[in-house]
Amino acid sequence: MNTDELRLALYGCGAIAQDHWRGIREAAARTRVTAVIDADPQRAAAMASVTGAQSFTSFDAALAGAEFDAIDIMLPHHLHEAAASHALAADKHVLLEKPMSTSLDSCARILAAARTSGRVFMIAEQAQYWPDALAVRNLIRDGTLGEIITARAFFGSAAAPLQGPKPWRFFLDQMGGGIVIDGGAHWIRPLRMWMGEIVEVVAVTGRPMADMEGESLARALLRFESGTVAAFDALYGGAYLGSGEEFRITGTRAEIIIERGPQGRVLIFDERHPQGETLMQKNPGRSQAFGFELRDFECAVLDGKTPDASAEYSLGELRTALAITQSAATGKWERVRRQ
Repeated sequence: MNTDELRLALYGCGAIAQDHWRGIREAAARTRVTAVIDADPQRAAAMASVTGAQSFTSFDAALAGAEFDAIDIMLPHHLHEAAASHALAADKHVLLEKPMSTSLDSCARILAAARTSGRVFMIAEQAQYWPDALAVRNLIRDGTLGEIITARAFFGSAAAPLQGPKPWRFFLDQMGGGIVIDGGAHWIRPLRMWMGEIVEVVAVTGRPMADMEGESLARALLRFESGTVAAFDALYGGAYLGSGEEFRITGTRAEIIIERGPQGRVLIFDERHPQGETLMQKNPGRSQAFGFELRDFECAVLDGKTPDASAEYSLGELRTALAITQSAATGKWERVRRQ
């Protein structure tokens, strides 16, 4: 394989593909998109026009008509197993948007296929590369916060009235869940990066967005292996949501607050700054995370670099989401399944 260039196919040309394409242009200089694939020929053609790649309406057609070393799969969740397994069997390296799949059994089959193939298999979780999340992890590791007492994460957006047909994310059989398995996973990942593995949860869920079959509201307590408990809130609902915080991490020596919104700051409160001090802005780092993610995949394929997070590690968000669903049904603390 030519280690100077990664020939990549984009599989799925929806909104997330635009972010991945921007990330490639910004940070993955050795990646060249040679094929784009979408069942909608107009959408595939539109993506081809901006990437300069060939367009196809099926993976098999792309295999027959284009040259590529790896594939970036950005399809509805219920299609992940078939697409990833097919690509791995075709000897392609695979970058797969989170979640890996909709069930742990399905994920186990994908992981087995990846091991058999010997190809690079990586899950795209942009929060792993958020500069603010990495900065907080470093502060925790160097002892700036002291011992972590507790934390809180909030993810949410207002619910605009549904226009036109339901998007695929509104169907439970395609999503595999609701807000937690999808957008909420980006807020669970930093908690895991900072505090370790989640062992049990207790939660309630609701459906303020009635057209969405999965939960559009979740309120949960997450207990970590250390015994520390964090709160996790996720919401699609309400006509308007105000400003506030998306993360609060409280330690014995200092507290960190990450504000909501595109202009959000990372603030520290400690002995030197009891009224708070700005450490950094969230953006543009958050929006650049797609590029950092694509560069990590590029380096894994071309240079043999170990990805910043393994595919197996990515299952932590899915396991947590499934435990939250189970707890909401039983009304009890539920263990986060490990196997």
